[in-house]
Amino acid sequence: MKYQNFISDRTKFYKIPKPLQLELGGTLNHGEIAYRTWGTLNTKGDNAVLICHGFSANADADIWWSELFGKGKTFDPSQDFIVSSNILGSCYGSTGAASINPETGKAYGASFPAITIRDMVRSQYTLMQGLNISQWKLVIGGSLGGMQTLEWALLYPELVKAIAVISASGRHSPWSIALGEIQRQAIYADPLWHNGNYSDDLPPNQGLAIARMIATCAYYSRPDFEQRFPREQNQVHNFAIADYLHAEGQKLVQRFDANAYISLTKAMDTHDLGRERGNYQETLAKIHQPTLIVSNSADLLYYPEEQQELAHWISNAELVELDSIHGHDAFLIDQENLNSTLISLSSAELTSVS
Repeated sequence: MKYQNFISDRTKFYKIPKPLQLELGGTLNHGEIAYRTWGTLNTKGDNAVLICHGFSANADADIWWSELFGKGKTFDPSQDFIVSSNILGSCYGSTGAASINPETGKAYGASFPAITIRDMVRSQYTLMQGLNISQWKLVIGGSLGGMQTLEWALLYPELVKAIAVISASGRHSPWSIALGEIQRQAIYADPLWHNGNYSDDLPPNQGLAIARMIATCAYYSRPDFEQRFPREQNQVHNFAIADYLHAEGQKLVQRFDANAYISLTKAMDTHDLGRERGNYQETLAKIHQPTLIVSNSADLLYYPEEQQELAHWISNAELVELDSIHGHDAFLIDQENLNSTLISLSSAELTSVS
């Protein structure tokens, strides 16, 4: 696989034993889930914790959430069996557009079927079965991972004891959909896009880099940019923030696939807990697990009002604020702060069944 260098050598692979029926129609045959584990599963199979990752992350949660791992921390392998799986549709080991389709011998590319957040969770459920896990002690995730976490609580309520939702919403807002559409249009405008039928040798890197630059502006906040980037221009008359955005774009094109980017942004657009379940607020009220909602007042992607709405309608929810200027990505930057926030709640509050 082209992106193998970005997959830990400790990653394992689980072959989904039967065709996965997709929510928007179609079937994914020969699906595979890349995953990592830490700790030991107990004999009851109920000390498991599931970490759901964000948009461009992978199963290596101990790398991108390193400060949350360790004895006495949120993820304690001496106590729990911790699982992190790469999401369906990504390009880091789980089946996605960059994967080889066994039926053709070529990458799926633009032919990879449309997926939803629920499809991601259903694929994780097959992994849960394969690992002989009887119940999740906790499902936790930030951003796109928070969307998966909420779906776990509704799709498999009897299998989830508690959830923690960080910097996420219960449905993708028109604002977030608009940002995703602009990013996709940047990719589509690349002369090398070819309706997604580009070659590995000539990928639409310019469009993908611009898409990442747009996204980066929503991942942080104005105070964050003001603190980190001076207005002085360098020798080629570029502002520091402009250089930073270009660097972020170039870093992504080295490690991510444009078709996967399209697939995942479209999947996020479908996110709506009330879809085909009825009234949105009434659907939230059906979530019975003890729920921690983590918000950030500087989040420009999923505004605090969205987390406040979750906390209002989910009956057994507690809302806490992650005090940070870093915006949406604070849950990846202020890890020590986040860890303190999570472990400050007693184990009984997080894992007892209401």
